[in-house]
Amino acid sequence: MGAGSGRPEADAAGICNACPMEHTFTADLWLWDARRSDTWTFVTVPAEVSEAIEDAADALGPRAGFGSVKVQARIGATVWRTSVFPDSGSGCFVLPVKKAVREANGVGPGDEVEVTLEVVAG
Repeated sequence: MGAGSGRPEADAAGICNACPMEHTFTADLWLWDARRSDTWTFVTVPAEVSEAIEDAADALGPRAGFGSVKVQARIGATVWRTSVFPDSGSGCFVLPVKKAVREANGVGPGDEVEVTLEVVAG
């Protein structure tokens, strides 16, 4: 726990020490219908991984806007910091995958990707 805060400590990289380690899963890239022309691209985080992220986020304290949770994500050799957002339709989190990540890995909407997520402290 953080010094007197009652919350888990984070390491120098901001990774939550008390949270489960990495979560790896495979999912399809999809376009957000409301912003199709902008090509906002996401993957849906599976239910069991979403639950683990939820538990880790609860241990870290209050969340950022829209109920988002900060994560470190990896697809292929590309690692970046972002947030996952709750999706009321699926009951799971969704991960935005920016254009630079898609281009670096040669993937696009409809492609299946292997994703690794790790919750990071705010």
